[in-house]
Amino acid sequence: MGRAACAGLALILAPALSLDKALAGDGFNFNPLGAMFGGQQQSGYTIEMFVASTRKGGSNSTELTPGGKARYALDYISIPPDHKPGAIERPAFGGPDPNHHFALASRSELDDSEFREQLAAHLSGRIGVNRDVLIYVHGFNNSLDDARYRLAQIVADTKFGGVPVLFTWPSKAALLAYGADKESATASRDAYLTLLETIAQTPGLGRIQIIAHSMGTWLTMETLREAALSGSADLHGKLGNVMLAAPDIDLSVFKQQLRRLDPSHFSVYVSKDDRALQVSASLQGDRRLGSLDPSSDHDRDLIEQLGVGVYDISNLSSDLIGHDNYGGAQVVRQIGARIEKPRADDAETQSVIDAGADRTPKPPPGQITTEALPPAAPAAAPVAAAPQQ
Repeated sequence: MGRAACAGLALILAPALSLDKALAGDGFNFNPLGAMFGGQQQSGYTIEMFVASTRKGGSNSTELTPGGKARYALDYISIPPDHKPGAIERPAFGGPDPNHHFALASRSELDDSEFREQLAAHLSGRIGVNRDVLIYVHGFNNSLDDARYRLAQIVADTKFGGVPVLFTWPSKAALLAYGADKESATASRDAYLTLLETIAQTPGLGRIQIIAHSMGTWLTMETLREAALSGSADLHGKLGNVMLAAPDIDLSVFKQQLRRLDPSHFSVYVSKDDRALQVSASLQGDRRLGSLDPSSDHDRDLIEQLGVGVYDISNLSSDLIGHDNYGGAQVVRQIGARIEKPRADDAETQSVIDAGADRTPKPPPGQITTEALPPAAPAAAPVAAAPQQ
């Protein structure tokens, strides 16, 4: 939910709401920020990401596109030279200073055919897991900047070497607009499914990795269930990891969604102290999946019935709300290790060569921790607190 939390939190938490430069992957373009924006030059870099949006207008749009059809773009997000893992550096007021803040460097609108062509070009020539696409789906109360900067942070901190794609829907970006956001997310399912199908059919693709947050997890599960009903539960064999962070989903609904899907693809990141989900539960009248407490015998029994990987990140909260724990340095580092883990079946596979691909040499990858967040047990009951570091 970005910088704020769920509807109703304003009433409870109003007082509280007041890199390493050697990064890998063709998603990173290293440019002097001074040359890009003027002023003193410093060594920085930009991240290219595709954006599929059902927002009708520009960055601040809260209206749905006609028919809920997606619009496409290629955005370039500049990362400040002094970026710290786990942080999204933004100004307290005024416009961003690219030397110290995340900023939109440039944006190119794409039509449907241009999106498909550019996606294929960005995948071409890549080997192994660098052929993967990482889709990020934001949650309730997120602006477009909230969403694209979070994805840029995840890409930077995980050193993801594939192609990042943002799916954004028209959140009202307001604490008291929970119901309106749910309707907008629901109306965006078909566009999201079209995006998944388009990516899955792109030549040279490795796997589709998905990170969804809060209400975006509900949208993701509904869309994947729709894909399963249409006969493609695994997106034609291209579905990789589906990581659900602080899922704002009723437990019984999640079980129904999962019946038509393979649980082995799914990981759930939970926090018993997530105040946003506590408020959501009071509004919806049902327990939320993301607020399960693995230390409780009752919740442990519920988790064992799900058959998905469950990771407790309760002790990694960095604020009073505890809803964005997944964006912290430790969790993002482990997510990176998960999605960047080599696959024996396609470690040496190279995607199709395309004349439109960017073959600019990139610096060697930085070091990342390869130890995964430890589940308590194999898939049937993987619930243990992540270790403090």
